[in-house]
Amino acid sequence: MGARVRSFDFDPDSVECTQALRDRYSPGDPHWLVECGSILDSAYAERLGQFDIVYSWGVLHHTGAMWTAVDRAADLVAPSGILAIALYRKTPLCWAWHIEKRAYVSVPPFAQSILRGAYKTAFFAGMAASGRNPFRYVRDYRSNRGMDWHHDVHDWLGGYPYESASAAAVKSHVTQLGFQVVRTFERAPGVGLFGTGCDEFVFQAERPALSSKQGAVALRDVGP
Repeated sequence: MGARVRSFDFDPDSVECTQALRDRYSPGDPHWLVECGSILDSAYAERLGQFDIVYSWGVLHHTGAMWTAVDRAADLVAPSGILAIALYRKTPLCWAWHIEKRAYVSVPPFAQSILRGAYKTAFFAGMAASGRNPFRYVRDYRSNRGMDWHHDVHDWLGGYPYESASAAAVKSHVTQLGFQVVRTFERAPGVGLFGTGCDEFVFQAERPALSSKQGAVALRDVGP
């Protein structure tokens, strides 16, 4: 659609996946760069410049320094540009999930499979107790979300580093950086017994617009 895009991720597998998608759907496109880089690498981030749209969906909370990562992503937004981010919402049990995730990534694969089995059993029991059909939920998961539920369980249990924030904290933090809230998708946090989801935010920089378009940068969470 005429945009110039610069995509980057810290994880080489995610970079390779993005390159494969680019080559499949936009082969030979000189205006879509895919790189391996970290938002926490200040020297790298400063070389990127600024963009009309900065998009980071479900990844900044896995950097180990979430608020610094949010600040760095905001620095990439051009005057009057858009910052679109999704971050885990805080629940009363986030502290427990932090411990679980740190333990999960430190144990061998067979132990991880035991933990996944325990989580799935508890999840199914919880759904059944609430009158929902867990088998239908899993069957329809891909069509509803575009992902495999079993892989998503592995992604959730092993998503470490892990941080979360309330929607109010995110909005307060980003507006203090010189942005205004354009649109949000928020849910009540709940207890967090089986985990948490992301709140989604769209912000706009309040600085005047530049005369020329800069492009877009994306930081995308595509799984472990």
